[in-house]
Amino acid sequence: MALGEMDGASSEPEEGRNQELGVTTTRNILESFTESQEVGGLIGNLQGVFGDLVTRETAVEKFVGIMDKYQEQPHLLDHHLEWMMNSLLDIARDSGSPPSLVHLAFKFLYIITKVRGYKLFLPLFPHEVGDLQPVLDMLVDQNPKDSETWETRYMLLLWLSMICLIPFDLARFDGNISEEGHARMPTMDRILKIAKCYLVVSDKARDAAAVLVSKFIVRPDVRQKRMADFLDWTLSMLSKSSFQTMEGTVVMNGMLQALAQLFKHGKREDCLPYAATVLECLDNCKLSESNQMVLRKLGMKLVQRLGLTFVKPKVAKWRYQRGCRSLAANLQAQGSGVQTPMVTVADNEADDEEEYDIPGEIENVVEQLLVGLKDKDTIVRWSAAKGIGRITGRLPKELADDVIGSLLDCFSFQETDNAWHGGCLALAELGRRGLLLPSRISDVVPVILRALTYDEKRGACSVGSNVRDAACYVCWAFARAYDPAELIPFINQISSALVIAAVFDRDVNCRRAASGTFPHGIDILTAADYFAVGNRVNCYLTISVYIAGFPEYTQPMIDHLVNMKINHWDSVIRELATKALHNLTPRDPDYMANVVLPRLLPLSVGTDLHTRHGAILACAEITHALCKLAEENNRSITYYFNEKSLEGLKQIHQELCSRQLYRGLGGELMRPAVCTLIEKLSLSKMPFRGDPIIGGWQWLINDSLRSLPLVSSGAHQHIKESAVSALAALCNEYYINEQGEADPALQDELVTQYVSELQNTEKMIRCGFSRALGALPRSLLKGRLQQVLEGLRKVTLITPADVSFAESRRDALIAIAKVCQTVGVKGEGSQEEYVCRDNIPQIYATLLNGVTDYTTDSRGDVGGWVREAAMTSLMEVTLLLVQTETDLIDANVCKQIMCWLAQQSAEKIDKFRAHAGSVFLTLLHFDHPPVPHIPHREELEKILPRSEKETLNWNAASEAFPRITQLLGLPAYQYYVLLGLSVSVGGLTETTLRYSAQSLFGYMKKIQNDSSAMESFCKTLLKVFEDNLRNDRVSVPLLTMLDQMLANGCFDIFTTQENHPFSVKLFTLCKEEIKRSKDIRKLRSSIGVFCGLIQFQGDMREKVLFQLFLLLCHPFPVIRKTTASQVYEMLITYSDVVDPAVMDEVMTILSDTNWEAELPLVREKRNCLCDLLKVPKPQLVSKSSA
Repeated sequence: MALGEMDGASSEPEEGRNQELGVTTTRNILESFTESQEVGGLIGNLQGVFGDLVTRETAVEKFVGIMDKYQEQPHLLDHHLEWMMNSLLDIARDSGSPPSLVHLAFKFLYIITKVRGYKLFLPLFPHEVGDLQPVLDMLVDQNPKDSETWETRYMLLLWLSMICLIPFDLARFDGNISEEGHARMPTMDRILKIAKCYLVVSDKARDAAAVLVSKFIVRPDVRQKRMADFLDWTLSMLSKSSFQTMEGTVVMNGMLQALAQLFKHGKREDCLPYAATVLECLDNCKLSESNQMVLRKLGMKLVQRLGLTFVKPKVAKWRYQRGCRSLAANLQAQGSGVQTPMVTVADNEADDEEEYDIPGEIENVVEQLLVGLKDKDTIVRWSAAKGIGRITGRLPKELADDVIGSLLDCFSFQETDNAWHGGCLALAELGRRGLLLPSRISDVVPVILRALTYDEKRGACSVGSNVRDAACYVCWAFARAYDPAELIPFINQISSALVIAAVFDRDVNCRRAASGTFPHGIDILTAADYFAVGNRVNCYLTISVYIAGFPEYTQPMIDHLVNMKINHWDSVIRELATKALHNLTPRDPDYMANVVLPRLLPLSVGTDLHTRHGAILACAEITHALCKLAEENNRSITYYFNEKSLEGLKQIHQELCSRQLYRGLGGELMRPAVCTLIEKLSLSKMPFRGDPIIGGWQWLINDSLRSLPLVSSGAHQHIKESAVSALAALCNEYYINEQGEADPALQDELVTQYVSELQNTEKMIRCGFSRALGALPRSLLKGRLQQVLEGLRKVTLITPADVSFAESRRDALIAIAKVCQTVGVKGEGSQEEYVCRDNIPQIYATLLNGVTDYTTDSRGDVGGWVREAAMTSLMEVTLLLVQTETDLIDANVCKQIMCWLAQQSAEKIDKFRAHAGSVFLTLLHFDHPPVPHIPHREELEKILPRSEKETLNWNAASEAFPRITQLLGLPAYQYYVLLGLSVSVGGLTETTLRYSAQSLFGYMKKIQNDSSAMESFCKTLLKVFEDNLRNDRVSVPLLTMLDQMLANGCFDIFTTQENHPFSVKLFTLCKEEIKRSKDIRKLRSSIGVFCGLIQFQGDMREKVLFQLFLLLCHPFPVIRKTTASQVYEMLITYSDVVDPAVMDEVMTILSDTNWEAELPLVREKRNCLCDLLKVPKPQLVSKSSA
């Protein structure tokens, strides 16, 4: 739990915003090792694959893939470990096995140990006396510096660590044999030499060498003769090495691992004489100053092992024991009505505890471990926490209590988050081991409660999620360590804190850690289980309301939101907290009105920006919730409010305004917050009609819209939307009288002012006031509709001065639809009051014009925003007319809409294609009543059936293009779909290109034998080309598409006819398109088209060759080279183009000439080709003088 957390800052993005339920985690629960036969086959086949690099790597990859599946359930391998090991070791032991095969076998062995862990694997190694010499010989043959074979050395050292446990004196293996006149090195020294050699290497073998040392040195014969010398050697190596260098770090790592393992596995009486010396040497190393995390962790490990050596290995009699842990025994006791007695601290401690002196070094050890709890790395803190737990368990009660007292000092607010995290881990360890007596719980619980809400801002993010996670771990440990009766006094505090963490914590891992056990636990866990708390929005707005239904949690949850969350550094959390308060209000309205609101009002005009922002939003949300509640219960709106509260709500804007808090960066938070307040107070129908505050609120809305260019780009949208929502609510509540009419003077001032701002030179001001006009109620638009629509229409026009104002055009199109929906439809009505027969053509013309906006700037296709808004607005206006007066929809307009939507549905950008597809299907399948005049409705309903309206994913090119290309067979849509497809098939995005091309070629294959369909398609294709000549957005990808179509034989039926009109016209258009062009991509695409046109018979071939030979002498070297390469491929593909007699010479010139050389040289070679192919030589045209 606490270990899965990264150190330091946690700036978790909002994981709940776009997260779908059910995709949180997917785990495959395996039941057995199903691949045992496959693995057996792989191992058996090693002799056949080791020789070839490719087959060897394939085998290893396959084996790794199988083993990795069992990383989370490695115990499933246990029954199969022995036969796998024996099969692999048989290969290694075979004297006939080549070294590469032996290495491969050991590599497989290492992969298994990596999954299952070496500790379980170790006892399975064969450890007969006869294995000792061969393994030693194999190790001697190894090269410690060979980076390819480290797995072999690692496994051999582990194997040797098992063999060296044989219960015979090693001197027996030496004999009296000498080698070449010299006495042979004793076996003991050989093993020791190997261990020392591998303790100073930088690879994994070092870890195995440390294991070997721990098994070997503790042998009685080795201990007597070599232990002191070995310890001297390790300490001298430690003293000589420095963690400042890479080599020193490697050596220190090996020495510390060896010492830690040795003091772990050695007998206390054997290690005790050396412990003080080792501790002194370790202190001199000053590892705490090292920036190497692993060295500090190993230092902690060794310190705690030394500490355990200093104190006797006895279990403290004073520790807390919960009593019977057997489930069966507990059930039996309950069944028979006998209560199992709880065993706690013995009464007579003096009798139970044998007095003995605690060495002075223990103080040093515990001090180092307490310092280790504050380390910057989690693994060091975790090691220190385990050390504290282990050593405290062997200390007398008074000393243990001192340790706990020192530990609680970690939890002061002067300490860093690291100290809090380490302290929590240590508390959990002590609790788990029964070393935290019930008398101390009252000191510990307040600390845990503070840790559960620990959150500190550092720069742009916060730290503390690991502390909160560890605090949940402490609660988990306590729940299992103590009898429930011990925790009863604290249960409400702990459970409330855990519930709050489970629902309101910012980080998903903390919410999951906290969703543990509390009163009503089963009910709450059902609602707030591991997956449910994965979505933060769901936690705040749904789960919290359910849990607040339990009375003991209602007020603690509300208090937590008010005290900890509305002033949170993350604005997303503040906003979620205020919405949660809105949802929680019905659970305890009186507490909200009488306690929470009076507490929030002073904070809403306080000095801290974050608190002020959260408090204003909270006031807005709670007020709205209270008013809704009063209305539902048929009480007056102000039932829950006293005069002071109402005055406080009015004062917020005036106070902020007088203190100039709407300015600067703080204003970016204050403006939308107060606009939300205005909106909620208006929706609450607060009795402020005629109050001067209304003018102040209107000023703020107008000023916020005018100030949009001055705020940072990230805040634009939020401020604009908040101001527009506030305006709509304000106008509806306070500007319209009981007869539903507005004051003419006010209407004149507001509409005239807003329309005049539409021609402002700042695009963001245009955006703001466009949306503001769209939000006005009908009574304010009445009599001024034409003026408003004309003003918005002008914003949608593209002029040289405002070509990049895509956002303002988008917002104006959205506003036009909103205005139409607000005023309603009346066919024969006045165009100043209704959408009617007179103004519908103009409205549609404006919206349809928006669908053709393909503006691009440094941000990319910004016109896409305009097209998206235009499509939405066309749908909204059309459905409005359909539902009121269908006869107002013109057949030609409806055809235009559907055709434009079909084009957009075939284009390359997924987001806009998906939107167009969705709008197309909505209009096609609308039933109340159906949209009239849709061309080819019946065929469309077959291609795009109603059943697929929800399931068809237009975002996925693989699903969208096979459907949309079928529209090519419908005459009304063919031109537009082909126009859209041109951009997709000739585009750059690989998936879009692949699926759009596949779908297009599939359609072409289907109509190959239908001459009339082919003629119609080609005519449309040429029309698309002709209409978009020199329009690079379409013409460049269109050339690429034509190149692919020609290469795929889409026009094969025309190639047999002499001078077919299609090829002639296409050649002319291509030639015209590239005339004087300097666009490399366009020229390259055209080369492919010209090469494809060579397949057409007649005069075409000579024209094409002439054009290609012109390009062979193009001023751009890259074009010359590309042309030569493609002409070469063309002549191989269409061999009938060239006379076989000159073919070889032509091909040689094309392939051997350096086409990137100087033009005169290239021109000479080109002219040779012209002569050989009997094509007129292009003549140089001299530039005429001006």
